[in-house]
Amino acid sequence: MKRVVVTGIGVLSPIGLSAGAFWNALMEGKSGAAPITYFDTTNFATTFACELKNFKADEYIDRKSADRMDPYCQYGVISAEQALKDSGLDLTAIDPTRIGVVHGSGIGGMTVYDQQFRQYLERGPRRVSPFFIPMLIPDIAAGQISIRNGLMGPNYATASACATSLHAIMDAVMLLQMGMADYMVCGGSEAPITQMSVAGFNSAKALSTRNDAPTKASRPYDVDRDGFVMGEGAGSLVIETYESAVKRGAKIYAEIVGMGASADAYHLTAPHPEGLGACSAMTTALNMAGITPDKIDYINTHGTATPLGDLAEIKAIKKVFGEHASKLSISSTKSMTGHLLGAAGVVESIACILALQNQTVPPTINLDNVDPEIDVDVTPNVPKQRSIEYALNNGFGFGGHNGCLIFRKAPAA
Repeated sequence: MKRVVVTGIGVLSPIGLSAGAFWNALMEGKSGAAPITYFDTTNFATTFACELKNFKADEYIDRKSADRMDPYCQYGVISAEQALKDSGLDLTAIDPTRIGVVHGSGIGGMTVYDQQFRQYLERGPRRVSPFFIPMLIPDIAAGQISIRNGLMGPNYATASACATSLHAIMDAVMLLQMGMADYMVCGGSEAPITQMSVAGFNSAKALSTRNDAPTKASRPYDVDRDGFVMGEGAGSLVIETYESAVKRGAKIYAEIVGMGASADAYHLTAPHPEGLGACSAMTTALNMAGITPDKIDYINTHGTATPLGDLAEIKAIKKVFGEHASKLSISSTKSMTGHLLGAAGVVESIACILALQNQTVPPTINLDNVDPEIDVDVTPNVPKQRSIEYALNNGFGFGGHNGCLIFRKAPAA
């Protein structure tokens, strides 16, 4: 089986608009939560979220093009172009049919949906924009990335709720291993901080309502956790075979050595209480990597700060890792970024990759009182330096979709 490595990274997050800024904020334990600025939250149960800070699309994309993209698409395009630049690939020297894109979104263009539905109600169907559907659909970010950069290889989107971008990375790896492409751009993006999204998640009782202290609201594993904090942003990876990266002298960030996917087959929104689907995904990833559980040093968990979800995942980890669970470093970077839904998997994979690069575990912030049922090291409040050879990232979505990736420290050339 062909070895696949990461050679480019791009990220837009609520705590940093580049990989370097993102990592620095993780090390500082910085929260991205603040009162929502995008709409009037007077009648909402939740009035805060993790918005991108100081983001202006026209600093990255010409205004005409930006105006024809929903924010989720803008974020995806920008993160992909960051990753392509970081990879050092000379696109003019590559057969364009050999570089592809798999880029997903859990929800798609919710901002344009909100705007155009209001336009329809106020001014009638003839005033709905001809760009409404192309801006709305969740595959259009993948399309825009290919159009803007002339990438003519395999091109499509994944949509599996909060496992979306993990599945995008998995698909991209398999396309390389099957020989259908030489290079892949993969990841996901989300811009869900809209009136309808927040109202919907509030109705589902999924969001924290800690309106008096937004920066303290995302608190995975804390006994007082009360739901997740919505976030927005995007992440992208450029991946290629190990042989290709060595041949062109590329910087290798990490190797993708294991992948696992499964379904809970249990409930529309709740995880299996014993984490059976999560167990299956992690076990499959370990088997693919050809390693025993004791080789894993760090797990970036799904860790959304929902009462049921946090416990189910920790139960799954303890089942899979046995006695080694007590030696793992575990953390949830959602405590800082909020939950980026379809973009969560790739952004948290980037956190794993940077943890391998820096041999440091990002913290779980806002852990004032660890839930007594969570008796493993969840890295409370401050980062931890330790040797990390293998890092694992979990992502689980509504519908029971599960994904797991294992990254290995960059191999010597």
